[in-house]
Amino acid sequence: MRRRDFLKVVGAGAIASVMGGEFVRNAAAAKRKPNIIYILADDLGYAEVGCYGQKKIKTPNIDKLAAQGMKFTQHYSGNPVCAPSRCTLLTGLHTGHAQIRGNRQIGGREGWKLGSTTGGQWPLKAGTVTLGKILQDTGYVTGAFGKWGLGTVGSTGDPQKQGFDHFYGYICQRQAHTYYPNHLWRDGKVEKIPGNENGKEEVYSHDLIADEALNFIKRNKDKPFFCYVPFAIPHVSIQVPDDSMNEYKGKWEETPFESKGMYFPQKNPRAGYAAMVTRMDGDVGRIMKLLNELGLEKDTLVVFTSDNGPTFNGGSDSKFFESAGPFRGLKASVYEGGIRVPFIAKWPGRIAASSVSDHISAMWDVLPTCCDIAGVKTPEKIDGISLLPEFLGQPAKQKQHEYLYWELGKQQAIRMGDIKAVRRNLGKVQIYDLKNDIGETKDIAEERPELLAKMEKLFETARIESEVFPLVKPKKKASS
Repeated sequence: MRRRDFLKVVGAGAIASVMGGEFVRNAAAAKRKPNIIYILADDLGYAEVGCYGQKKIKTPNIDKLAAQGMKFTQHYSGNPVCAPSRCTLLTGLHTGHAQIRGNRQIGGREGWKLGSTTGGQWPLKAGTVTLGKILQDTGYVTGAFGKWGLGTVGSTGDPQKQGFDHFYGYICQRQAHTYYPNHLWRDGKVEKIPGNENGKEEVYSHDLIADEALNFIKRNKDKPFFCYVPFAIPHVSIQVPDDSMNEYKGKWEETPFESKGMYFPQKNPRAGYAAMVTRMDGDVGRIMKLLNELGLEKDTLVVFTSDNGPTFNGGSDSKFFESAGPFRGLKASVYEGGIRVPFIAKWPGRIAASSVSDHISAMWDVLPTCCDIAGVKTPEKIDGISLLPEFLGQPAKQKQHEYLYWELGKQQAIRMGDIKAVRRNLGKVQIYDLKNDIGETKDIAEERPELLAKMEKLFETARIESEVFPLVKPKKKASS
């Protein structure tokens, strides 16, 4: 069902009663504010789940989520890589304005070693207004379960200093390169995993993280809660227990992946990768089942998405799985394949089942959306726009972005309507018409000089410079 058909399903009067000020007043008058669960897969491509076209990997629970909710076809991650994408989510700022614009590691050489407890990524600043803090202040219990990547414990970026009552998982995303770590973090303290010490692989970290998210929901069933679940799957290394691997093992011809640098070897990388995604899908199903058992399904918005496009290393085979669908590029690229991601929202009674939205949106829209749902004022001077009207089937009331902006290292990208501009190495601007060229194959910059001039200017004005993550300038040629 397309979004414009939603009015026919529930009636204009029913929608009007939950929009704008009426929505806030009704929420305030209700026994509790709506719960919010945001499930973030790691490096999951746009077409790696069945409802977005995947043919080889089974994702029945995510597909069911789409069938019972709204599937967005033009939603974007915050960035082509992990840490900055998470920063845009929590701050509502795109990476031309955000504090964190790359995967900058801290902690020195020791922090890079698997098993280290000293490493991490560049921290969010003290006093940052985050989604977690906003929801905390309005009475939500907040928990994050999975991969953090926005600062070490004790730093200004510690999750419990950035709006989360509870955290369990990987503080340093470098440590998440193994699913059999010797420790995870629980509320600021290292928690050892004896079954994984000295190279043993007995306890699968994803299972621990999923269980913690479920327990958080159970403990807080009588309170409004925000459950942020940034799973590490399917980020490499490709590792998965045999009970999942056996579902795919032997289905396809395999080229074993030998250990290279920071990723573990895998004899069956295709089967292993598919098994990881399916195992994660099972935990999405567990979350939905629990909500139903607790009678919370109608009181809870559930979102499923990914932090960026599919990866290209660690034994992954994005070409084989057609992970990016029709799009150009993979993770770390500002072409569509690196940033367009699946986005599914389910909220029974508010979001129409089997609805599809073509609205152009991005990860930084989540913060203002949650503010509207919680009935609190959205912070000023952010880049996000609330998706609540779209969720509720009123596209005429849904505000549109003038443009979306991304940057990573020497790359920049802008989407304005159906036009996409890309600039690499601060060089020539490429322009693509996504309506007629979804694969970004034909650069039309020379055909549209007026558009080229507009985009060149936007690449300068859409951002502010960052001292920590400066837009890399090309080296000047030495004078002769």
